[in-house]
Amino acid sequence: MKKIRIGVMGAYRGTGMINYCKTAGNAEVVAICDKWVEGLERQKELNAGYDITYYDNFDDFIKHDMDAVVLANYANEHAPFAIRAMKLGLHVYSEVLPVQNMKEAVELCEAVEETGKVYAYGENYCYMEGPYEMRRLYKEGKIGNLEYAECEYIHNCDSIWHAITYGDPNHWRNNMYATFYCTHSLGPIIHSTGLRPVSVTGFEGVRKARDEMNGSKSGSFGIEMVTLENGAIVKSIHGGLYKDSIWYCMYGDAGRMETAREDARQGAFGRLYVNADEYPSGYGTGKLDTYLPKLTEDEDIRRFGHGGSDYWSMYHFVERIRGDKNADIIDVYEALDMFFPGLLAYRSVLNGGTPVEVPDFRDKSVREKYRNDTACTYPKAAGDQLIPVYSKGNPAIDPAVYERMRKKRLDEFKANTGYTKAAFTQSSKKKVEPADESKK
Repeated sequence: MKKIRIGVMGAYRGTGMINYCKTAGNAEVVAICDKWVEGLERQKELNAGYDITYYDNFDDFIKHDMDAVVLANYANEHAPFAIRAMKLGLHVYSEVLPVQNMKEAVELCEAVEETGKVYAYGENYCYMEGPYEMRRLYKEGKIGNLEYAECEYIHNCDSIWHAITYGDPNHWRNNMYATFYCTHSLGPIIHSTGLRPVSVTGFEGVRKARDEMNGSKSGSFGIEMVTLENGAIVKSIHGGLYKDSIWYCMYGDAGRMETAREDARQGAFGRLYVNADEYPSGYGTGKLDTYLPKLTEDEDIRRFGHGGSDYWSMYHFVERIRGDKNADIIDVYEALDMFFPGLLAYRSVLNGGTPVEVPDFRDKSVREKYRNDTACTYPKAAGDQLIPVYSKGNPAIDPAVYERMRKKRLDEFKANTGYTKAAFTQSSKKKVEPADESKK
């Protein structure tokens, strides 16, 4: 079967997907698009010898002869590009997040249904080896039915904020509310259990001095207390607390499993601890088991970004396009199940902490209520439904903060060191074939 021809929008975050196409046996990158000139030039250097066309605008890029597009542009701008691409006959792999408001969610679902194209949400944390093993075990009934779960994605970006926001006061990262970037924490729990969220209560962390220094306008972290359709409760926390943490824990009615804490230095989120009984209601019949699961023995794959998960999320997308109905993609409805709790948790915050219903967009009639709901923190998309970035009102940031960040980024880029350079050098150069499903 021929390789799937893929165009990548986003020369920075898109590097992982570009490297996938260069190393895997089932896809090839044929076009790269970005308005960032320096990023395109860097990609030309890295991809010398490959037949790739480069574009600085989406209108020309989308006309290229290809089968699918990867959207690795700004996190609040994925849906409009995804809709355009599918309507032109292209399959879509969308980076985090799927939409920025409910209106876009309605339109995205309709575009998927009308076109029949493959839409895969790139929540790569679901494909990390520890969380993915939790999914396998849960599907087997290892811990019984979920009763409670916790999930954390804490990432202190202070040291790289200048590099990822460019000193732009209008950058999405500077204008996202505290519960916005929720799917790295909540996503693996949803994907493991297949359970849908039905209500959420939100909490917003207070702003810190370092937020002012970086130019971020939101609370420093967010929490979603989510009730799932079977009555289970999930605590999801994410944001910019001082020390990083990626951690997942699930309690069932027959046991518990969790990934390792990073501070334990036992393999972090790759290591799994399972304490489950041998049969339902067999309290005390089981034993604690701990191990490092592997999706593959191929170390080149395992060295891909985010613990190898950048490889697997792309692999399943491409294989679904190639006709494998069992390829494990995150479809548009599951993507919204992962994101709606964060979007609606902020409405809970703005309403004084009252619970908010989480709708199921699989039901077309449910969507009608939200067809004109544009509420978000980005003026162009929100129109007259603009909401504040921080519940106590948008803070006034000294313009000198952004000027300092711009200068720091420029100085670093000129020196060709640090985070900017590292973003382009994250994967192996060895050619590998698609992984054998039996190894998973």
